This record gives sequence, structure tokens and C-alpha cells, in this order.
Amino acid sequence: MDKDKVRAHGIRLLKRGRLGFFRVLFSRVGLITVLLLFQLALLLVVFLTLNRYLPWLLAVQSVFVAVMVLYLLNSEHDPSSKVTWLVFIMITPIFGTMFLFFTQRNFGHRRLGELLRAQLEKTRYALTQDAQTLSELEAADPASAGIARYLARTGCFPVCRGCEAQYFSIGEDMFDRILEELEKAEHFIFLEFFIIQEGQMLGELLELLARKAAEGVDVRLIYDGMNEFFFVPRDYPEKLERLGIQCKVFAPLLPFLSTHYNYRDHRKIIVIDGHTAFTGGVNLADRYINRELVFGHWKDSGILVRGEAARSFTLMFLQNWNMTEKEPIYEPYLRGNGGIANGSGDGFTIPYASSPLERFRAGEMVYIDILNRAQKYVHIMTPYLILDGELEMALCFAAERGVEVSIIMPGIPDKKMPYALAKTFYPHLLRSGVKIYEYTPGFVHAKSFVSDDCRAVVGTVNLDYRSLYHHFECALYLCGALAIKDIEADFQATAALCHQVTQRDLRDLKWTTRLAGALLKAVETLL
Repeated sequence: MDKDKVRAHGIRLLKRGRLGFFRVLFSRVGLITVLLLFQLALLLVVFLTLNRYLPWLLAVQSVFVAVMVLYLLNSEHDPSSKVTWLVFIMITPIFGTMFLFFTQRNFGHRRLGELLRAQLEKTRYALTQDAQTLSELEAADPASAGIARYLARTGCFPVCRGCEAQYFSIGEDMFDRILEELEKAEHFIFLEFFIIQEGQMLGELLELLARKAAEGVDVRLIYDGMNEFFFVPRDYPEKLERLGIQCKVFAPLLPFLSTHYNYRDHRKIIVIDGHTAFTGGVNLADRYINRELVFGHWKDSGILVRGEAARSFTLMFLQNWNMTEKEPIYEPYLRGNGGIANGSGDGFTIPYASSPLERFRAGEMVYIDILNRAQKYVHIMTPYLILDGELEMALCFAAERGVEVSIIMPGIPDKKMPYALAKTFYPHLLRSGVKIYEYTPGFVHAKSFVSDDCRAVVGTVNLDYRSLYHHFECALYLCGALAIKDIEADFQATAALCHQVTQRDLRDLKWTTRLAGALLKAVETLL
């Protein structure tokens, strides 16, 4: 194939039909799936066997449930999670308790937590905070200085000033810029993604990465293990290695039931030579740049940061990469800014990450802080809306004290269950004065907060329970940066294409959607 055709179609490592039903069924992924189903069936048999003796246990059931209720009320679970477990255990006391014990013992992912915490401890002071920058932020915006101090407690996330930040209001523009910046790479390229799927987007990217690797650039990729179920085969890392691309799978599929399936790497990170980084909602699949139309027009967003702040994204990548390395290496990749000093960018930037294996909930706390500090408006774009009590109250309280709180949601959902569950939050939000818009042309996958023309967040954190509690996430916090006006302009332009949800719309909801939402409400923290 000549060079032009390679560029047009990119590199494909999978033959067409490689992921067909029968190939998957008789593959290693199929075997793992069968084994998992067998274990689930075994648990069900145990449950049914115990149920045979249930008449003999009725005398102690009430006492048992009361003990479990007291245990949950005094546990460190968040309030929303407590409600879910209480309902679950009251309906099925034995199986519910078995499932709670299973999740509490963290079978299968405890080692993952130990490895991650070791890397976090090793790198807690890998990047130093410039005292002058922090003092300037304190003087310019004490509220943002407060969140900076909080983020410093959650990890090594220094405040930076003078970094260039460029916002992308659509995935196509972001991808074009990614290709442009990757061409300039001289030393290393790090990529970390939740989803990768073969197609034009990934093909073009692999062609470029293979070429850069042949030039001597250190190219590494991490993708989440759930891709093995849906998008790529188990041996995909070996295929990438043949192109010169080092590859690791985060939490790969295992042939036994494990709570590690609950903790996914939802981050999207690209770092180039330690001086340029990208993050946002865009994964490596054609739908994210509208080369495949599945749920109407795909509205996504992302951001580039150039300068010192890019080193924080380098550190995030290396922490996950080094979890399985016998001799982790950080220093060569964190040294300096890759030869590029901070530019003329105005304001302050704070890259940060959140992990389900730490007690800090940075993703949610940053959002709540923005809502509580807002004076004029908070404008939000999110694909999902599954809220815990704290975040729901923060949204309502901000609106009730006179802040304009507006949320843009998808008009065409990609998943029916989260869509039905999101509708259960609409009545309370609308009564409090929160404005909700649905994107008529299709699906919104952007994740952004912007407030009062002075603060904004762009990253991977959705307004749903999984993203806030169970996923590895990352984002860029902006204070006083020039890009904030572009984020707000994008919100306004997107809102113009939306339908504003009213109480009448809620009354006209299909009864099936109402019923599904009501039933799912009881187990929302498990979705």
C-alpha cells in the first residue's frame, strides 16, 4: 500500500470480522466470559440453596437485617451508597450481605491499590510548587487558592502560571491539532485512553505513532481492560509492539470474579515531550470525531495545555504505567518543560487526577467548590446525570441562592438506563431553578464546568456516580485563563441548539421511562 493510502486509511491491526460473535465466543475473552458466568451461576445456586432453609431463618431475619442496617449507618460509605445497600439487603438479606462482603473485601483489586499507593507516595513531591505562583493565586482569587491547597493534599498537582491553554469545542478540531503536535515530537509520546477502537481515527494515529517510533521517539500507550470485551482482542498490545509502540492494559480481564472490574481507567491523556498535553472527552474511536454517526451528532470537547502544567499529566501517566514496573523511572521525563518555557498564557492552571482507591474525591469536590463559590452562573455540559446527595444539594443550593445553574444533557442518549435514571433528578433540579437543556442534534459527551467568567474545568469527569467514585479520572482547572471565554462561548453556542426541559416535558415522559427510572433509583450507585 502506498504512503497516501496508508495516511488515508491508517494502520489496521485487525482483520475484518476479527471480533465477530463466533470468534469472540471461542477466543480467550469468550472463555473468560464463560468462566465469569459460571461463577455467577455458582453464587446463585448457593443463594437458592440457602433460600430453601429460609422458613427456618425467618425468626432471626429481622435481627440480622437490623444488625446490617446499624453496620451500614455507622460505616464510611457515602449516604447514597448506604441507601442502595440498605435496599439491597432488606430485599435479599443473605445474597445482599454476601455481595456486600464480596465488595468490601476488595477481592482482586487490593493489589492494584497497593501498587498505586506506592507510586503516589513515591512521587508525592516529584513536582515542586513555586511559592510565588501560589502567592499570586492567593491574591488574585482566594477561592481558587483554596481548591489548589486541597488538590495538593490529594496528590502532586502544583499550580502553574503562564501556560498556554487552548479549548476545542469539537472532537474533529482536537484530533487535527493532536496530529499536528504529534508530528513535532522528538523525545516521547505518552497516551492513556478509556476506549480504543479500530477505524479511521485510530488508524491515522497508529500510522503516525509507528513512524515516530521508527525515528527513535519513545511511544507508550495505556488503554482500559474493558476494551478486550468490546473493541480489541487480548493480544492487541503485542500487535502494537510490532509497530514500536509500548503498550499496557489497565486492569485486564481475569477469569475470576473481582471487584477490580468496578474500577476503570476513564482518563484521556496525551503528553508530548513533557511540554504539551491534551485531555477531555475524546477517546480513540471514530464516533468521537463524527466519522461514525451512531447517536446523531457527537458533541465533545477537549483542551490543550502547553508549558509547565503538562508535566502533571506526564506524572499521571507514569504513575499508572509504573505500577507494574520493577524499577519505575520518573525523573528523566519530568525534568524541565521539554525545552519550552511557559508562554504568554494568562491566568493559572492546575491539572489534577482522581482515583477510586484514595479517600479523596477530587473530581466531585472541585465541582462542588465551583458551585458553592459561584456568584453569577455555573454552566455545565455532561453526558450523564446520576448524582449523590451532596452534588444534588450543591446544584440546587446554588440555583436557590440566585446563581444561574444550567446543564446541557444529550438529546439522543447512548444508554437507556442512565438516561431513564437521569430523568428522576430533573424534577428536584427544575423546582430549585436549575435549567436543563437537551442537545437536539445528538449526543453530548463533553465534560465541562465554567463559572463567572473566571473559573472552569475541562476533563474526563462526568456527573455520574461511576465517574465520581469508581473511575480513574483527570481534568484541568483554569482560573483567570483566556480559554475560559471560549468554554463559555461554546456553552452558549451549544445551548442554542438545545431544547430546554420544562415541567410539561416531565409530565409527557413515557411511563416505561418513569418506571425504569424509579426502579433504577434504588441501585443507582451500582450503575
